[in-house]
Amino acid sequence: MANKKMMKPEIDKIIHERTRLLILSYLAAGDAKVVPFTELKERLDLTAGNLSVQLRNLEEAGYIKINKRIVGRKPVTDIALTAAGIQALTGYLDEMETLINRVRNVSDMNGRG
Repeated sequence: MANKKMMKPEIDKIIHERTRLLILSYLAAGDAKVVPFTELKERLDLTAGNLSVQLRNLEEAGYIKINKRIVGRKPVTDIALTAAGIQALTGYLDEMETLINRVRNVSDMNGRG
């Protein structure tokens, strides 16, 4: 009989949404600790509205920190990954890797690999 973990992976639903996963991955993989809103918008090819909504969800989960300031009379928004965000993303990736490996193992045992 399969164990419960195999039957029901614990996938973080906040991160699992495509756009939020892209945002967290971009923040985690980059060299910069803080990324401007405009850079995220352009590099991930997102609308300002969609990006704003997804950033709000990530901020509410504690995965990112948003800093808004005025520079030369223009609003500037910067985004940074938090320690909780790094931990959550790492956990998510570990869970997905486990799930992928289980599927591959089953496929190999069934002669589909």
